[in-house]
Amino acid sequence: MHGLLRHSRAASIFSVLAIDTPMQFVKGIGPGIAKTLAEKDIHCVEDLLFHLPFRYEDRLHPASIESLKAGEMASVIGEVRGTALLRTRSMPIFEMTVGQNLTALKAMWFHGTYLKDKFKPGQMVALYGKVEPSRSSRNFKMIQPQFEILPDDRDDDPENRDLTRLLEVGRITPVYKSLGGSRFASRWIRRTVYGLLEELRGRVPETMPAALLARLKLPGREEALRSAHFPVAGTPMTHLQAWSTQAHRRLIFEELFYLELGLELKRRKFKERAGIVFETSDKVREALRQLLPFHPTAAQKRALGEIVGDMRRAGPMRRLLQGDVGSGKTIVALQAMLVAIENGYQAALMVPTEILATQHYLSIRKLLENATSPATGLGYRVSLLTGSLDEDRKRAVRGKIFRGETDLVIGTHALIEEKVEFAKLGLVVVDEQHRFGVLQRFRLMKKPNAAEPDVLVMTATPIPRTLALSLYGDLDLSVLDELPPGRTAIITRQTSDERAKEVWTFVRKQVAKGHQAYVVYPVIEGAKDDQPELDFAHDAVPESELTPAAKKVGKKSPKAASLFGETPGMKAKGRSAPELKSAVDMYESLRHTSLAGLRLGLLHGRLSADDKEVAMRRFQQGEIDVLVATTVIEVGVDVPNATVIVIEHAERFGLAQLHQLRGRVGRGAAKSYCILMTGAKRSPQGEERLAAMVRTQNGFELAELDLQLRGPGEFFGTRQAGLPDFRVANLLRDRALLELAKEESAKFAANANAEATAEEKSRVWARLKDAWQRKYGLVEA
Repeated sequence: MHGLLRHSRAASIFSVLAIDTPMQFVKGIGPGIAKTLAEKDIHCVEDLLFHLPFRYEDRLHPASIESLKAGEMASVIGEVRGTALLRTRSMPIFEMTVGQNLTALKAMWFHGTYLKDKFKPGQMVALYGKVEPSRSSRNFKMIQPQFEILPDDRDDDPENRDLTRLLEVGRITPVYKSLGGSRFASRWIRRTVYGLLEELRGRVPETMPAALLARLKLPGREEALRSAHFPVAGTPMTHLQAWSTQAHRRLIFEELFYLELGLELKRRKFKERAGIVFETSDKVREALRQLLPFHPTAAQKRALGEIVGDMRRAGPMRRLLQGDVGSGKTIVALQAMLVAIENGYQAALMVPTEILATQHYLSIRKLLENATSPATGLGYRVSLLTGSLDEDRKRAVRGKIFRGETDLVIGTHALIEEKVEFAKLGLVVVDEQHRFGVLQRFRLMKKPNAAEPDVLVMTATPIPRTLALSLYGDLDLSVLDELPPGRTAIITRQTSDERAKEVWTFVRKQVAKGHQAYVVYPVIEGAKDDQPELDFAHDAVPESELTPAAKKVGKKSPKAASLFGETPGMKAKGRSAPELKSAVDMYESLRHTSLAGLRLGLLHGRLSADDKEVAMRRFQQGEIDVLVATTVIEVGVDVPNATVIVIEHAERFGLAQLHQLRGRVGRGAAKSYCILMTGAKRSPQGEERLAAMVRTQNGFELAELDLQLRGPGEFFGTRQAGLPDFRVANLLRDRALLELAKEESAKFAANANAEATAEEKSRVWARLKDAWQRKYGLVEA
């Protein structure tokens, strides 16, 4: 009884439909349907209105069957003439004949048993699919077309007849992705959205300043929603399918505007906080000179200048240092950390893996071992804190941090544990930020301090500008776009594992010249082992399923018939790929067969921290000729004497991973090689990745391709925690609008937009607060 009363009270509150009315209080919905819709992130009226059609069908001028052409995509409306379920050896096939006057079209669905009782003769259906010639007659057919059974125009209910004529036929008809089975398919969504827009006519609140919309030639919000759902006759189909009508552009721009306005506001508010004003005195410059036995690149000088410029200002720094593999980010970051240390503060470097933490710890300690702080006259105190340290060692390191007895702390996520408290934290450097998740990058900053520490985020993953604007729009950007002198180009070759004998012979020759090599495998042990770093473990497909274009990608030219300019060894015979090779198994195999007599080492994620450190140190000191490893070497491992990296099952790795792995070589003056060994079964996407690796070493070019192949959500291999789920925008398609939104939002934040009225400004800020908290709560700053 009490529940019924609560429901009736709530219903009375929403007796007048509004855009924020919860779906359960919409006429004809109720709690049951609302629960189903909520599973699709449809909670209120606005959410459903922003569930836009994913394509459109021209049912105003549907194609006649006799005008169809093979190879084109077409919409056809016709009468069901007959159906049959054909039993074949391989599968059941459901076949339907659709007619228009004296012409007919076959529609076929593989494994179509579920359609057996779906259609009845005399029904009108709309089909959308690719037109293909039919072998059995001069007619055409559609394989696996999308379909919709049209309501009977002879329906006794005049309302149904009117809606059918209005929404289903005789117009450009929107087609929606289902919200939960056939019950909530296109027809239901069309009618529900139409009803909502009619009831809200003239009452959809505007969220953008009128002058801004006029200047950009964009329609109002209600007009845009109506036109996007129910386009008027004459709207170009190409514009609708590309989401490039003015209605679509308006709705996309709105979403991106509020995203960028939120990021801009966060950046401005953060810089208003009390930060640390670091000085760059003669003593600081003297400290930095101790780190410069090399000649910095112009890009390194520029980036350091931008970072130090931020550190000298009163507001806290929030900057992204982005650079390709080997561009020298670490030395720039270390100089920034010395600026903080020479001002009497502590610095922290947080990295994603223990191997990388250990690598940084050893290399930074070596760089600083002969350096003396001009401010104190003492050496620099560097500590390592990782999760695998025993409790006594962790307790001792935490004590040093708390008492200010260490200047620079290098560690993994162990640094953000509640037990870690800094005496005087001045600078936080976060390396390979995307592996943490966006929220974690600021937890270090929330340690109790008198002032907000500066933050420098580093990444060796080149991030396309489009993605950087949405992921890191609240950070200032510095880019290292040139490599230090002495770095050599890396020769990249793709080959089948049928030519393994030639590859191992080449590795032996490189070792005989005094060099070292990496051999990388996708898993640690066993064909079914789960290696979380691997991006594409299930990406291979049979050769027979490759498209002709995919088969051509990456084919070797006559000049490249040999991998290394030598006489070709074994030829690929096209046999099926072997089982997935693993690091542990191949380490044992190689040391007793193809690489017998060489000094081999093994490195993977399941080794203890001490064993990892021993393996790394031995390889760096030249005590290991060939290091067999998994992707744990992907970032941070720096051995200039290594000139070869062999990546087995390269088709199973992501493009960003392959580029990072290739960056492990080419760090010295000697010519270096990256050999991509593949199995016989490769997907078209795998072929495209491998061909791109052979074609270019430009990390930003590869990143753009990786973004196109995988989409923004999976760009980093695993779902990026900070990337918002856009309702209408698409970062690949809408790059120009994202740039425009960033520009316009910055203007609005700078002076609250002189062209907007006070009421419009108030509405924008209120909308931002609602949208930001509800949809785009990327970070807490």
